[in-house]
This record gives sequence, C-alpha cells and structure tokens, in this order.
Amino acid sequence: MGMTLARRASLLLLAALLYPTGSVASSGPLLAQDQSLDSRPARAKYVGDAACLSCHKEQALPYQHTSHHLTSQLADAHSVLGSFRPGSNELMISDPAHATSEPGLYFRMDEKSGSYHETAVAGWQGRTESRTERIDVVTGSGVRGATYLYWDGDRLYELPVSYWTDGHQWINSPGYDNGTARFSRPINPGCLECHATYIKALSPDPLTNRYERDSLITGISCENCHGPGADHIAKQKAGASGEGQAILNPAKFSRDRQVDLCALCHNGIQREAIAPVFSYVPGEPLTKYFKPLPIDTLEHPDVHGNQVGLLQRSRCYLSSKMTCSTCHDVHAPERPAAAYSDRCLTCHLWESCAVAKTMGHKIANDCIDCHMPVEPTNVIVSETGSKVVRAKMRNHWIKVYRDARMPETGTPSRRDSD
Repeated sequence: MGMTLARRASLLLLAALLYPTGSVASSGPLLAQDQSLDSRPARAKYVGDAACLSCHKEQALPYQHTSHHLTSQLADAHSVLGSFRPGSNELMISDPAHATSEPGLYFRMDEKSGSYHETAVAGWQGRTESRTERIDVVTGSGVRGATYLYWDGDRLYELPVSYWTDGHQWINSPGYDNGTARFSRPINPGCLECHATYIKALSPDPLTNRYERDSLITGISCENCHGPGADHIAKQKAGASGEGQAILNPAKFSRDRQVDLCALCHNGIQREAIAPVFSYVPGEPLTKYFKPLPIDTLEHPDVHGNQVGLLQRSRCYLSSKMTCSTCHDVHAPERPAAAYSDRCLTCHLWESCAVAKTMGHKIANDCIDCHMPVEPTNVIVSETGSKVVRAKMRNHWIKVYRDARMPETGTPSRRDSD
C-alpha cells in the first residue's frame, strides 16, 4: 500500500531537519597559484612541546594549563565538558510529545565505552527519527565553554550542541538556527588556525573542510610563537649560546611585531586572508597575511570584534610602550581580573582616581572592572529554545566607562574624554 501524503511530508520534514543541505561542499575562491598547497611551509622542523620541556620547564610546565594550550584537544574524559548522566544530558528545544504541525526536537549527550556522542531526536510522539555523531575534537579551553567537532571521513564538522560553563548548561552551538539539528556546518582552515597548532588541508580552497586527519596538532604550542625548534635543539646540543640559537624570541620583536603576534587571533574574525593558513611567521608584519581591518569608527565597538584594535585605542597604549605582554604572561594561566590592577598602578596613582575620595585605598584592589568592564558580545550568541545565551568578554579599550560601577559599593565612575 502506498505511503500517505501526510507520512511522506512528515519524513521529508524530518530529513530536512536532520540532514540539511547546502553547506557540505565548499565553493569559495581558490588562493592564487603561488599560494597553493605545494608552497605551504614544511612542518619537518617542528618538534612539538615535549622537546621544549627538558630545558624550559619553568615556562613549559605552567603553559600546559593555559587557555591557549587547551583551546583544542582530542575528546576524552578530561577534555569533554558537561554532564552525560541521564537526567542532565538532554537539551530540549521543543518536546516531540507536544508537537503539532512542526516536529519537536531535542538532543541527548551520551557516553559509550569511553567515547562521547551527540544525538538529535526529531519528530512527533511515536514518530521520531534520530541522528548520532561522535565527539572527536573539543574546541575552547572550558573557561567559557566548549564546542565539539566530529569527523566524517576526512571532513570536519561542528556539532549542533555546545556546553556553556556559565550556568553549567547545554546550548545550541553559537550561530546555529534555533530549532534545527544541523550536522553539516563545515570547519574551515581559518577556524582551526586560532584553535590548533596545525592541520594539513587537502585543498587550497580556504573554505574547505577536508584534512589529513592524523596531521592535527591540537592547542596552541610553543612553536606557534617561537617558530620551529629543530635547528635550535641541534645548536644547543652542539654547545651554541647567545645569539644565533635558531629560535624566535618575541620579547625581542619590535612593539608592532609583538602585538601582531597576538593580533593573529585577537583582532577579530571579519578579515580577508591573502596567504595560506598556518603560514604566518612570528616577527613578520601581519599585513603580509591579512588585509588590514577597516578602521572601526563606532563609538562603542563590539567587545569581541577586535581586542587588539580596542587596546590600540586606549590612552594607556598610545602614551606608552605598552604591549599585550605588559599585563599578560603567556606562559602562565590567567590571573583573576582584579589582580591585574598591579599593572595599572605601575603608571597610575590610585589617589588620582575621582572615586578614591569616597572609597579610599581599597579602590586600588580592582581597577579592572571600572576601566575594562565585562560586556556582552553580539558575535558569540546562542538561541536555544526560548533562551538567548550571549558570551561576555572583557573590553580591552582601557578608559573610564559611564556605566561601570565599582563592586561592593555600586559607585558609578565618571566618563572622561578618552
């Protein structure tokens, strides 16, 4: 007996929900011929973090616990966040038991023999379809949360459900359409350049998501900033010292080149690459690899849009030799925000702050919340069911903010002309 029109329509709707089309294959413009796969830098002289550890334990050991180093990891019991226990392993978008014209949808996260999976279940009560994919790669250090990726052959895709640390909750992966179960969002090389040390793409297309799987080196490694280490190790074994050690030391770069090194990943995502991914060489101008971002003339730019650009607007930056490392020690985990006040007080007297007249010396304990407030971003947003989850990040435009208030007192700060 033939399938009813209603049944056929239901199956087509479920298929569209679980297996949407239009994003599997990449179709972006190819790079110029001289930027083809054959011209990408060889990785033969990259030796890995373990080779640095024997001589540089003071820097290398704490670095293993930094957000940079942990910004991507292979999925295991330590890297995968969120509860996989029944009762707290589901994300309900719309209950299939109450679905009418539109199918219901929920996600379930399961652990099976040491591997982790996401399953989408869509449909109506008694008529559901499901799709399951394994979590293979974790992106995000876990400070704010984690997003999960999976392999389909040599193609890498983002999974539809992420974990958000604030509230310890499962959410739709940021940027996903609410109410869909999309498993076909490709991970292109530009995404991985800031979340991994290296992966070999199988196409020069900047929008490809086909890779040599075994080439993936997770996290940001020592050699991302110091360059390949093989020649350095060979020279050290041969007794070399002083100059000519065949390694890059960012502390010796000019200020602009030091900032460029951070700006590779901290100057926003709306930019156009003019060189292959993973080809950036620390110490070289970033403009050799990306077209410069247009000057943001907004009075209050998005906090995630360009952290380096925001810093460069600051009077502190313009009137000094300040760099990112003035405050941040890249080899050590981040300190609590208030602790960075000691950096402010190397140049500023706490007594000169207008709020000091009412708060006294304790104002020196937290310059940061007034002058670098945490703000929501419009870039990392998740719409999950009836909830909107928006990432919050610290504004790196250092100045006085009209709406900033000192913790404990709620005393508003005054705004200056910065």
